[in-house]
Amino acid sequence: MRFENLELIEPLLKALKEENYTNPTSIQEKAIPLILQGHDVLGSAQTGTGKTAAFSIPILQRLYLDRDRNPNARKISTLILTPTRELAIQIGESLSIYGKYTGLRNTVIFGGVNQGKQTDALRNGVDLLVATPGRLLDLMNQGFVNLKSIQYFVLDEADRMLDMGFIHDIKKVIAKLPERRQSLFFSATMPENIVELSRKILNNPQKIEVSPVSSTAETINQFLYYTNKGTKKDLLLHLLEDQKMDQVLLFAKTKHGADKIDRSLSDAKIKSAAIHGGKSQNQRQKALQQFKDGQVRILVATDIAARGIDIDKLRYVINYDIPNISETYVHRIGRSGRAGGEGVSISISEPEDNVFVKDIEELINQQIEVIRDNPFPQTESPMSVKEKKEFEKEKMQKKQEFFAARNKNKSGQQGRDGRNDRKGRN
Repeated sequence: MRFENLELIEPLLKALKEENYTNPTSIQEKAIPLILQGHDVLGSAQTGTGKTAAFSIPILQRLYLDRDRNPNARKISTLILTPTRELAIQIGESLSIYGKYTGLRNTVIFGGVNQGKQTDALRNGVDLLVATPGRLLDLMNQGFVNLKSIQYFVLDEADRMLDMGFIHDIKKVIAKLPERRQSLFFSATMPENIVELSRKILNNPQKIEVSPVSSTAETINQFLYYTNKGTKKDLLLHLLEDQKMDQVLLFAKTKHGADKIDRSLSDAKIKSAAIHGGKSQNQRQKALQQFKDGQVRILVATDIAARGIDIDKLRYVINYDIPNISETYVHRIGRSGRAGGEGVSISISEPEDNVFVKDIEELINQQIEVIRDNPFPQTESPMSVKEKKEFEKEKMQKKQEFFAARNKNKSGQQGRDGRNDRKGRN
């Protein structure tokens, strides 16, 4: 089965081809035709199975065809509700990549940051909205979001939503949705409370179940370094002193983080390049080709940009940032040790990531070998809930102060420029 066999439109096939997507995963093969046919779907699937593309691609196609019939429409037609900021950002990046040739707009809203950019995007008009429940309700109450035009509703990671205490928020959102809509409901597990919730959301749904990726290839040697947040960069440079590591795919959590690592490596005279959703297709293709040709030693990538990358005989993968989704770890390190070749995975865990390491070991049912001969050992403990709250509050305050100072400087400069213009005219 290939994507061409799923009756997808050319703008989507073109974007998928550029990302080197050729064969759909099990859930994509099952879900895409059902969604295109207009069915509600109840999916039992974890992150890491290709679920985001399974619902994003057919929704983009249906919206694109709707826009063809009504080209002047620009309203929120799709709502994708997800539990965390990280997942929301990943889904938003996926929509941008798959839908790049459709002309459809998406935006992501989540809490913990200033709402200015999010409300500006909403004012400009969006077709697809990805949201976490708290910020969505907040902006609905302020009048920035109206759900009366929703045609497609996706509830992603439903069991995590309930675990995080979002049940009342979800019910408030559902109460504002039109009754006539297509709804897609995904959950890794299906306990009774999830099934009960699905009954309130779905209408005669088609059921899909896929198994998660949970095992790593035996040909991949997995190693783990524990260090502090402030010494991660030093540890990375220490590891790269080993010249045998001549071709390394390094994973970062965010676009900003990938660029920062790339700059650090360049400063250390290590040839590197970064690929992520913020780079153009030409930039990404060029960086990937340079990596394959040996002109670049380290390719720094985010998970979304690395999808579809297939590099023959790649041996080394470094998890500079431990993923918070265990299945993502399996996918990352699976890019090495292919076709029976030997692979090496090195993961660097700062204190806040230790809990994710335990989740990964539980999923793959093995302990990752910890390297004790470590010049930058972990000496700090993870922050408590209270400390984390204070840290985030302080970070947000510094961010707001930075932007306030920058805006003040801009206003001052504009005022001076205006006075100078008037002087010139006089």
